[in-house]
Amino acid sequence: MAVHLLSDAQMRHFIVNGFVTVTTELPAQFHDAVYEKTISVFDKEGNPGNNLLPRIPEIQNVFDDPNVSGALTSLLGEDYYMQPHRHPHYNPPGSGGQGMHQDGGKRWSHHTRRLLVFYYPQDTPIKLGPTGVVPMSHYFSTGEGSGVSPERPITGEAGTVAFANYDLWHRAMPNSSEKKRYMMKFLYARMSEPEAPTWANKETEWANGTPVGPTEHQEMFRHLWNWHRAVEDSDTNGASNGESLSDLISSLNSTSESTGLQAAYALPQFGEKAVPALVRCLQEESDTTRRNACYALNAVGAAAVEPLRDALKDACEYTRDNAAEALGDLGNKAKPAVPALVETLTDESGSVRSHTVEALGTTSQSSSIAVPDLIKALEDENEGVRRNAVFALARIGEHAADAVEGLQNVLFDANRYIRGDAVYALYRIGTPAAKSVLLRHLQTTRWCPITSRESTF
Repeated sequence: MAVHLLSDAQMRHFIVNGFVTVTTELPAQFHDAVYEKTISVFDKEGNPGNNLLPRIPEIQNVFDDPNVSGALTSLLGEDYYMQPHRHPHYNPPGSGGQGMHQDGGKRWSHHTRRLLVFYYPQDTPIKLGPTGVVPMSHYFSTGEGSGVSPERPITGEAGTVAFANYDLWHRAMPNSSEKKRYMMKFLYARMSEPEAPTWANKETEWANGTPVGPTEHQEMFRHLWNWHRAVEDSDTNGASNGESLSDLISSLNSTSESTGLQAAYALPQFGEKAVPALVRCLQEESDTTRRNACYALNAVGAAAVEPLRDALKDACEYTRDNAAEALGDLGNKAKPAVPALVETLTDESGSVRSHTVEALGTTSQSSSIAVPDLIKALEDENEGVRRNAVFALARIGEHAADAVEGLQNVLFDANRYIRGDAVYALYRIGTPAAKSVLLRHLQTTRWCPITSRESTF
C-alpha cells in the first residue's frame, strides 16, 4: 500500500508549530470498536500502560494506515521506530484538565529525532477535553515556552492522529462533556540521519520570500528545513541587522529565551569565524549560554567538529558533556570525531559517557568502528549509559553484528526500555544469530493478550 507523504506546506507547519495532524482512512466503525474495547479494558483491568498495543492489537491498523505511515516517513525517515513506551490517556467527564508540560524538554537539540504520536478513537470536539498544545513551544527549554503562543486544541473526528515534537508543551484540556475521552500516546524515533527529503518535497527554499511563522525566528526555521532536506545552511559570513559577533555572543545569555534563540541562529552567518567564541561558551556556568551555543554550533555545521572534538578533553565535566552532545547532534557531519568519542567512553562522568554513547548512535551509523566499545558500555553501572548504548547499537543496525551476545545479556535488564530496545536492536542487526536470539526470547516472554482473571487458559 502506497503511503501518503506530507506536503511542503504540512512540513512547514510542523517545523514552525511542532505538530501536524492527519486522519486515517479507516471506517468510523473501526474507531468505535477501539473506543468500546478501551472502555472494557479500563473497567476490567485498569490502564494497560505499555501493554496497550498487545492488549488492543487492532490499534496497529492505525499505524499501518497510509496517511499515518506517510506522515511518520515524512518526519522521521523510512526506518522509523515505535519505541516500547506507550500510554492510553483517559480524560474523564467533568475533569479540570492538566497543567501545561513537556514530556521531553532540555534535550539541547531542535532536530526531529523523536515524536509523540496521539491517536483519538472518538470524535474529539473542544468540550470533550482534547489535547491542547502551544505552537512553537518545542524550541523552548524553559517555562517561557508554555506561553510563547496561544494554546491550540487538537480537535477532530474519530481517527485523528497528531504528530508532535517530543518537546512540545501540551496538556489535557478540561472535559466538560459527559463522555469519556481517550487518547493513545505512542513514542516514535528516527533511526537514520537525514540524507534526502523523505516527504513530498518540491520546493528547495524555506519561505520563498514570504516568512512562515514569526519573522524573528526565520533563521531557526530555515535551519530545520535544511536539516530535514539534508542540505547545508548557506554561509554569508556576515551578520544580519548589523549585529556584531560579540553582541550576538552576549545575547546567548539573555533572560529572554526567545532572544537567545534568535542570537543562536544568527551567529552561523559568521561561519567558521563564530566557532572559537561559541566553543568558549561551553565553559560558561550558565546552562542557558551553553545550550544556545550548542544550537549555534550545530547550525554552523562541519566547521564546528574539530573544536568540539578537542573540547572532549576539557578539564570541566559539563564542557565535555556538552561537546559530546553537540557532536551527536551534528550527526553525519561529525564522523571525523568518532575515534575521539570512542576514547571518551572511558570518561569518569556517567553523564559524559551517556551523551557520548548517544552521540555514537548518530555519528557512526555507517560503520562498525564504535561497536566493540558500545558492547562494553552495555555493562556500564550507569543505567543511562546502558540504555543509550542499546539504542545506539539499534541505530547502527547491520554494522553491529558483533553485539548479538551483549544484547542477549541485557534482554532481562532491570530497565524495561533497555529490554525493549534490545529486542529492536537485534531485529535491526538481522543476522541469523540475531534472529535466533530474538525468536527464542519472544517465545519465552510472549504475553497472551486475551488471558484474564475470567479466562486463565
